[in-house]
Amino acid sequence: MRPRVKARLRTRLAIVTSAAVAVVALGVLAAAYVVIRYEIRNQLDLQLKQQSGAIAQQGRLNGTGVLYAECAWLAAPACAQVVPADPAAPGQSRLVLPVTGATRRVASGTLGPYYSDIVRDGRSLRMYTTPLGRGRALQVAVRSDTVEKGVEQAGLLLGAVGGAGVLLAAGLGYFSSRTALRPVTRLTATAERIAATRDPAHRIELPPHEAERGDEITRLTDSFNTMLGELEDAVAAQRRLVADASHELRTPLTALRTNAELLARAERLTPAQRDRAATALGRQLREVTGLVNDLIELARDEEPQQLVEPVRLDLLTERCTADARGHWPDTPFALEVEEADADRLTVDGVPARLARLLANLLDNAAKFSPPGGAVEVRLSGTGTTGHLDLTVRDHGPGISAEDLPYVFDRFYRSRQARALPGSGLGLAMARQIARAHGAELTAERAEGGGALFRLRFDRGQNAAGTP
Repeated sequence: MRPRVKARLRTRLAIVTSAAVAVVALGVLAAAYVVIRYEIRNQLDLQLKQQSGAIAQQGRLNGTGVLYAECAWLAAPACAQVVPADPAAPGQSRLVLPVTGATRRVASGTLGPYYSDIVRDGRSLRMYTTPLGRGRALQVAVRSDTVEKGVEQAGLLLGAVGGAGVLLAAGLGYFSSRTALRPVTRLTATAERIAATRDPAHRIELPPHEAERGDEITRLTDSFNTMLGELEDAVAAQRRLVADASHELRTPLTALRTNAELLARAERLTPAQRDRAATALGRQLREVTGLVNDLIELARDEEPQQLVEPVRLDLLTERCTADARGHWPDTPFALEVEEADADRLTVDGVPARLARLLANLLDNAAKFSPPGGAVEVRLSGTGTTGHLDLTVRDHGPGISAEDLPYVFDRFYRSRQARALPGSGLGLAMARQIARAHGAELTAERAEGGGALFRLRFDRGQNAAGTP
């Protein structure tokens, strides 16, 4: 069924192209036929006018009657006669050309010269009637069947040329449609292959001469290849996420099952063993719940626009820092907020999501800080139209050069972090929230040791991904 659909599209394009060319060609040929017919008849009329002038100059036209009666001749003049204005005048018994009231009016001077088509002895003639003076009119006629035959032959020739042109236009239209739709055919074949194999690694390959054209089809092909690249990256990221999530969930789920089996045989355990198993089960449930919630948050790429509102970043930072002090009582948190108007410290965003971002940064800093090591939080703005920076610094081991490019990857954990609690999703979620709010989150090694995370809001952009 699909090849037939493509053939119909190609046929329709060929028909439209051929019809457009054929209409133009037939219009030109029709105009040429009209011009040729006019010119041929005009030449015949000019010949009749010249003949009448030559006859009038002969000087022997004193009376009336027939001058030339060989109307069957092709040579000129064939027929000529002088007609008086008075129908009763003598010498009109053997006139060879028809005389009408218009002829009498021309003879009397009340009507100007005119041309007319007549038939005599089954032959077509072209007749010219003109005043001769002294109440007379001169009629000159010549055979026009040869002229009409020439016009007919010209029409047939132009029709043959038009038919050949239409056929040529149809052939060229079909060839052009095939050439123009060749990239679309490749695109369709690639899409069908991807649908059959579920592999977005395929691409549409254009020959160099087609790739250099830069027309709409080429741009469509480039856009489709770009879309395939994005789709391939998305599928790869999804597969990595599923693989990493299954790996991370395997251990806590196994522990959950073990503790659940122990509690199922609670009558065999001592009260202390039951308490330890219940405590471990609750802790593992919280870890699995947190991991699943983090995965759900990471699967959401955009913030809900209906929840976006102006957020005072200084107040939000103070609240998140106070919460972190409660979660990490052994870690001192130092907060410094640069004095500025409220407008300079306000961004558009989702308060709960920004709070989650700051909480992840503060928890990460506290996790790596040595006992008694302070976590330094600083909020500063560079001007009304500049940047708004929030930095979180710890005094821990810092980030090694080999780990620095991967700290925001999902489930990535450095060697120092593998012995600490966590799933490796906190920083990945923080960067995703930052990007959704039009901010930039970066990590660097702090001077004097430790890690420094910088959250930068561009005052020229609204948050939550809306410019």
